[in-house]
Amino acid sequence: MATRSGARILVDQLLIQGVNHAFCVPGESYIGVLDALYDAREMIKLIVNRHESGAAFMADAYAKLTGQPGVAFVTRGPGATNASIGVHTAYQDSTPLVLFVGQVGNYFAEREAFQEIDYRRMFGPMTKWVAQIDDAARVPEFVARAFQVATSGRPGPVVLALPEDMQSRQADVPDALCHLPVQSAPSDMQIAGLRRLLGRSQRPLVIVGGPGWTDAACDNLKRFCEANYLPVACAFRSQSVFDNRHPNYVGDVGVGVNPKLASRVRESDLIIAIGPRLGEATTSGYTLLSVPVPKQLLVHVHAGAEELGRVYQPSLAINSGMPQFAARLAMMVPVEEPPWRPALAAARADYEAWQQRPAVYANAHPALDLWEVIQILHRAVPEDAIIANGAGNFSVWAHRFWRYPGPRTQLAPTAGSMGYGVPAAIAAKIIAPERCVIAMAGDGDFMMTMQELATALEYNAGVLIIVFNNSMYGTIRMHQEREYPGRDHGTRLSNPDFARLAQAFGGYGAAVGTTDEFGTALAQALAFIRERRLPALVELRTDPEVITSNATLSAIRATARLV
Repeated sequence: MATRSGARILVDQLLIQGVNHAFCVPGESYIGVLDALYDAREMIKLIVNRHESGAAFMADAYAKLTGQPGVAFVTRGPGATNASIGVHTAYQDSTPLVLFVGQVGNYFAEREAFQEIDYRRMFGPMTKWVAQIDDAARVPEFVARAFQVATSGRPGPVVLALPEDMQSRQADVPDALCHLPVQSAPSDMQIAGLRRLLGRSQRPLVIVGGPGWTDAACDNLKRFCEANYLPVACAFRSQSVFDNRHPNYVGDVGVGVNPKLASRVRESDLIIAIGPRLGEATTSGYTLLSVPVPKQLLVHVHAGAEELGRVYQPSLAINSGMPQFAARLAMMVPVEEPPWRPALAAARADYEAWQQRPAVYANAHPALDLWEVIQILHRAVPEDAIIANGAGNFSVWAHRFWRYPGPRTQLAPTAGSMGYGVPAAIAAKIIAPERCVIAMAGDGDFMMTMQELATALEYNAGVLIIVFNNSMYGTIRMHQEREYPGRDHGTRLSNPDFARLAQAFGGYGAAVGTTDEFGTALAQALAFIRERRLPALVELRTDPEVITSNATLSAIRATARLV
């Protein structure tokens, strides 16, 4: 067997693990790997980012979109700290991700050398595994384990540190095999137990979410819910798991949940939670289900055994991957004459009513109607368009009013990471250039990763970016008005001309202040993307008063003062 450098061995292992894209900001600490990647440039497309947060977010989006682990490379110290936001996102979102971090050479270790950090201590609490490869001969072992750990059970991020001297050292070592993700499956007894609980129920509700959903798993879930006339809600930022147009779909259980759906959750006698962690955002601060024992009977299905019973003690806990569980559901004998069948239409009607023009417009009449903006956008783009967003009040327009048709149409961080939407959208367009990809971003949200427009320009990623500009950190301002009414401080933003900024990056840019102007600008932006294969940005100069789809700033302030 030929002797190879540690860097070359590493790249060979990436090819064996099926890696075809990697995202990075180059650094001298892993320059040996960069050189080895040169020889694999036809097989691994290296996407060079402008900031490590963008690289990590893109790797996360790649994993969400493809189901395969995302891969990113960053340099030591500042590079790793910049990338940590993407690692945290992958952790809370249960996204398989492998982050390679350059490290000081072993001779310099433990001396606080230039940019040295102990990555085991730094990343330990927000990863599934952190390790450092000190010996080039062990690269195949470590890389294979990294991919195995990232994809098995509850998926998540893994970090591997690469000392500089290890990358150049020679070793004669055999390659590892491709990883084989391991997921549990439900037993016959558990499926029988689920059916027994369902047969005794009067008001069941299915809540789906989390990672690991395939097309087949989603189809099997749909067949189960159709056969049993079950209402289906999606967990926070997991709306693409179940077709929002389907008559069994009744809304999303997340931030700004439909009050009628929240009541249905509280009044249900059986919650079948398939996939989600049932975290703070999905449970309205752990209030929809009481801790630790919910008033409702709870069937909790999750890929990670450690999650089951961690917050909520379920009546039935099932450790299973989503494809494995959904396949068994599709084969389950349906419940005969379910008593909840007549209520399904009412639950769907509540969702349809929640989709209509919100009541907030009865007290506010802005020139730019954001509800109508979403309707215009829906009519103008293909139904399988990918919607990406970061965090902020603006996202309610994407979550409440966009109807996601199925898997791989939503890229949204359950971790609530500002700055996620733009790099996620760019990654999606690079990976799937035939798809229409839209990033929805707030003004503060956009400014955190707007430099990745240069990445979009370099790789001909023709994404559509909608910037909601109200010149403030809107979510924080809203909370200020609730808790400290009339004491606005630290939330105002002085923004650039976003349209001209996009033009400076070589893209299309337009700013609109009315609904009619948006329709015209959108048509021009989409034409620009088709013709030039470059990004297009439409800035929405919104009325700060319309802070959410449910309330104005003035109403929030007035209500707070009465309390």
